[in-house]
Amino acid sequence: MRGRRGQRAATGAGPGVGTSSSGHRAARPRRGATGARTGALGTRLARLRPAYPRPGRTGARRWIPSWRQTLGLFGCLFGTLAAAVAVLYATTDIPTDLNAFATQQDNVYYWADGSEMARTGPVNRQDASLDKVPEKVRWAALAAENETFYTDSGVSVSGMTRAVTKMIGGGDTQGGSTITQQYVKNAYLNQRQTFTRKLTEMFIAVKLDNKMSKSDILQGYLNTSWYGRGSYGIQRAAHAYYGKDVSELTPSEGAFLAALLKGAGLYDPSLGPKNHERAVERWKWILDRMVVIGKLSPQERATYTTFPEPKAPPKPAGLTGQTGYLVDTARAYVSAHTDVSDADFDLGGYQIRTTFEKPKADGLARAVADATRGLDPDKREADRDVRIGAASVMADGRIVALYGGPDYLKQGFNDANSTVVPAGTAFSPFVYASALANGIQRERGGPRVPVTPATVYDGDDKIAIRTPEGPYWDRSGKIVKGRNEGDKSWGKIPLREAVAQSVNSSIMQLGMDVGLDKVGRTAVQCGILEDSLGPQVPAFSLGTTRPSAIRMAAAYATFAAKGMNAEPYSVTEVSRNGDPVSVEKSVAVRALSASVAGAVDDALRQGVQNGHGAAAKAAGAGTAATAGTGTDNKSAWFAGYRGTVSTAVSLSRIDPKTQELLPLDGLGGVAKTVQGSTYPGDIWTRYMAKR
Repeated sequence: MRGRRGQRAATGAGPGVGTSSSGHRAARPRRGATGARTGALGTRLARLRPAYPRPGRTGARRWIPSWRQTLGLFGCLFGTLAAAVAVLYATTDIPTDLNAFATQQDNVYYWADGSEMARTGPVNRQDASLDKVPEKVRWAALAAENETFYTDSGVSVSGMTRAVTKMIGGGDTQGGSTITQQYVKNAYLNQRQTFTRKLTEMFIAVKLDNKMSKSDILQGYLNTSWYGRGSYGIQRAAHAYYGKDVSELTPSEGAFLAALLKGAGLYDPSLGPKNHERAVERWKWILDRMVVIGKLSPQERATYTTFPEPKAPPKPAGLTGQTGYLVDTARAYVSAHTDVSDADFDLGGYQIRTTFEKPKADGLARAVADATRGLDPDKREADRDVRIGAASVMADGRIVALYGGPDYLKQGFNDANSTVVPAGTAFSPFVYASALANGIQRERGGPRVPVTPATVYDGDDKIAIRTPEGPYWDRSGKIVKGRNEGDKSWGKIPLREAVAQSVNSSIMQLGMDVGLDKVGRTAVQCGILEDSLGPQVPAFSLGTTRPSAIRMAAAYATFAAKGMNAEPYSVTEVSRNGDPVSVEKSVAVRALSASVAGAVDDALRQGVQNGHGAAAKAAGAGTAATAGTGTDNKSAWFAGYRGTVSTAVSLSRIDPKTQELLPLDGLGGVAKTVQGSTYPGDIWTRYMAKR
């Protein structure tokens, strides 16, 4: 025994490891049961912990997880997500109160001084029981929005996944909603496309689908949906668009109303030709879809070949005279420069402080009425179908007055915002400004040469317009020539004088030498919208561009502001029941150098003293302005400023059937050979003389 113990001692781990130095077994500390379990748990957790970076690998392979690690990671993520969804579902309750449609209010518009200008609204809404809605009208809405409504669980998993993915990725928001979800949004939530609102919508929709019948959900949806024209619910929509009760709607009319559910602002035909085109296309698609899902026979579908044109929208009371044009302009600005949706705005309760000044608005309307008393459409055909648009804009961009037509309730189209009237020679200051800013280039590939107000150009009538390669030939094979008003030849003339006297031949050639692309760029920098510029041919410099009166006034204000341009705006503040709503502000930016703007200002002032803007002399000292006549004598303008107030007046004749421009020959009883018209200048001077 002693021999064996000694052998173990000799071959063992040494003192303190199992035995003592004398050969006897050493005493071990005893661990309690808790310690043993903790150690065992730690061992198991250590085994579960993934070996990462992966041992036994080198380089980038160390960082590539194994399939077990990948599967485990996805399992953890899925489990966490499932638990989160379960908690959110359990804690989301169906609200006990509907959105307060009964508290809808007027929207109130105010003049710049804070006094009330107009009220619009309230929203029209009237419930209708589902049995009053014809079955095929119901199915038109279902075919358009959610054909699986009667079989789905209240949510669209694919649609929600697509919408949430878009929102998380920072892309455009998408609906992805069933009719149940849309009803939840309309009745209980809000219209904001946010991640949390989408999740809440989904959970409430699932619970609501289990609690309510499909018929009740569909009835609620049709009664709370927005159809445009201030109408909530299909009953009011039937009256707003067809002047009839919902029970009298045809499947064809129902298909059009269903199209509006996608966005009345895009599909109401009364809002423009593009809207009409979209409405017809979607109307056809909905009817075809009803055939596909078996809710409309091909034979009946074949009878619906003519689009059911809705009636024109009624004009709100209280918007007579110029007020309606002012309200429309401010309403459009709110739509474009705030986050307020059309649907939310139509719920009412908004207060809109505008930039319009009542004395100026009244003065502009009075100036138009006084200046045009000589027109006699009953006796002179040339005096018929006259359209006048005017706007007055401050150098900081505020629109203080506009004239949109004779009366908003008689003519809803706003001529102050019309983009169909060519600017004519009132466009010449922008050609001049571009030449001063960019210089000219007469040799292809050659250097650009600076010009000054004293640079001389040929001002003779009928001179050939040239490019670096030679005369400019039009498509008919003729050389383009500059034609001056009254066939007058001015000889060699300084550019300052050419602008003051509106010498067409000099301005046309100057535009070619500068480069029509650069001329267009200068005009856009000054505030003319790019999509109104028109084709870049030699006549471009003579005003084929078609700006609105608002844009023309704002562009001329750039010269008054020493080269600073501010986007025209009509709203300063918006609030809802006292709570402010964020509105994008117009910020002035430099469009021209102060020296270039000063040179244009000098030429326009000279034009008032003894040139093409002489009609404005009576407006007072410091007036800078010019007249404009369009090609083929189809438009007349007067634009300019005094101090910080810039005003533009356009005049045209438009055929009410074809919407084509008519010549101004003989307007007001003058000889048919007279080009242009004195009416815009007279209106401008009457108004500006009292500013």
